[in-house]
Amino acid sequence: MSQSSLVPLPLRPDLDFIGRLVELAGDSFTKCYQCGTCSVVCPFSFQGTGLPRREMALAQWGLKEELLDSPNLWVCTTCGNCARVCPREVDIPGTIRAARELFLLERDPSRELATAFENTSRHGNPLGQSARKRADWIAGAGVEVPIMARVQRPVEVLFFTECYWSYHPRGMEAAQALARIMAALGVDWAVLGTEERCVADSQRLAGESGIFEEAAAANIATLGNYQFGRLVTPDPHAYNAFRNLYPRMGGTYQVQHYTQFLAERLADLALAPIPSRRVTFHDPCYLGRHNGEYEAPRRLLEAIPGLEMIEMGHCRANGYCCGGGGGEIWNSGFTKEHVDERLSEVRVREAIASGADVLAVCCPFEVSLFEDAVKSTGHQGQLAVRDIVELMDESLRAARN
Repeated sequence: MSQSSLVPLPLRPDLDFIGRLVELAGDSFTKCYQCGTCSVVCPFSFQGTGLPRREMALAQWGLKEELLDSPNLWVCTTCGNCARVCPREVDIPGTIRAARELFLLERDPSRELATAFENTSRHGNPLGQSARKRADWIAGAGVEVPIMARVQRPVEVLFFTECYWSYHPRGMEAAQALARIMAALGVDWAVLGTEERCVADSQRLAGESGIFEEAAAANIATLGNYQFGRLVTPDPHAYNAFRNLYPRMGGTYQVQHYTQFLAERLADLALAPIPSRRVTFHDPCYLGRHNGEYEAPRRLLEAIPGLEMIEMGHCRANGYCCGGGGGEIWNSGFTKEHVDERLSEVRVREAIASGADVLAVCCPFEVSLFEDAVKSTGHQGQLAVRDIVELMDESLRAARN
């Protein structure tokens, strides 16, 4: 190619924009040398998005309008697989989150995201449900579920139920199963009930740091009114926030995901055989890749008599994403316009290919996401989706019968 045939690229670097990205995300994105390793492992790599290599280049070059105009900015689930393999240790999810925050300072999000943000600010949860109904799930548990304001004493475990286990019908079933397991263990525990509000880590990842900070301040103030040994939650995003973010804001706790808490107490549970099934496990990104917990969920599943564990090709550190992280749980309409297939559908197809009868999960987003995907991929009756606590509860009920 002759020098005369080269076409200059009209770069218009916005140095102020680069500076603002550095303030919000650090300067690691400036170290990207475009090797493309990130795009190879991105769950959207086979759908032609170019994620996230293209977005890192736009950030590095300071091309503000091109980056903020990119649909990829909102398709990304911040699953973290890109950062796991980056040879320069670039904080790619952090850069995406920072760019989203700068987007929201100037532009409007999708209608779906705007609704979730408004609901969180107004009602304390993204589903738009009344705060007064946050503890309604307790009525169907069949066991006593103590509430901190009524207990009026220190407890061993304060269980932070979070939004989807408090309000979503399938989440409420899992919360009730967990309550029955806690009763079987004789745990000294309680919940906040109507005093609890959304942890808002997913809202933060979707660029709404203001909502996150407001929610964190409110939750830290509420938790400060009580004494408890440890904080346990079913939500990997809440676990991530309590473990890594709340301490910077004055809220330091001994935090566990429910799978970690129960894995330590397996010897105290009389688990009985349940109907034989092959089960495969989906690693939640914010429990596994972001926080390094892969064993506790598997220990619980392996302890249930009658279940045969099968691993999918993408598992543990290389686990595939459910498609709901980074706020995408509320942005499915936008994502559908820009990709060929939902990540939850890809994951369901992989679970079917593994030969499993049950897809086990331990994140509140995932039961409804995967059950919808089972239907949309035409696999009704072939694959059941169950939270691990539902399978454990089934085993405990079998022991009583």
